Amino acid sequence: MSKFQKNWDAPQKKGSAPSGPLKPHIEQAIGLIGQQNQRLDIASGRLKEKDNLIFNKVVESYTRHDRQRALMYASELAEVRKLEKRVLQVKLALETISLRLTTVKDYGDFLNTVTPAISIIKGVTPGVLDVVPEAEKGLSSLSDSLSSIVTEAGYNNNMNVSFESANEDATKILTDAATVAEQKIKEKFPDLPAEVSKEGVQL
Repeated sequence: MSKFQKNWDAPQKKGSAPSGPLKPHIEQAIGLIGQQNQRLDIASGRLKEKDNLIFNKVVESYTRHDRQRALMYASELAEVRKLEKRVLQVKLALETISLRLTTVKDYGDFLNTVTPAISIIKGVTPGVLDVVPEAEKGLSSLSDSLSSIVTEAGYNNNMNVSFESANEDATKILTDAATVAEQKIKEKFPDLPAEVSKEGVQL
């Protein structure tokens, strides 16, 4: 089991956020992330219902030996599961950011946590809006809020923000989240009937 996977399965540890002017900013960011994850949970629930409905149509068509219709539904199911994976990936990435924020000790920690978070939010926003359009305003507010805090914190503390390092960290978080998301999707949903899978439809 990967270290990243253990982070999801292990109980979340509460860190002591710094007091003073940074604390309310962190609490606000965590609150905004929580709101977005609630929206993602709702979207995931809708997709799960759609998944179950289409999967049953695949099985029914296959049982009736209607190969063409079974393949049509199987292709539609594959697209739904791609969306499910995307939603779960974004949710896991946001949870990582939230977890990191709870353990921030100083401005240096804060910048190292928030800068990749901004890259992640900007990167995932276009894709997730196809599934959760109502999240646009919340994600935009979260990104703007974090960006302004990073700028202020960097200037006030004479700190240099390494955006190259931040982008590498963001890429790693998203890659790890995608891996976990794919594993969870496979565990959560049934496979296609063997004969349908042989037709080349990949879930």
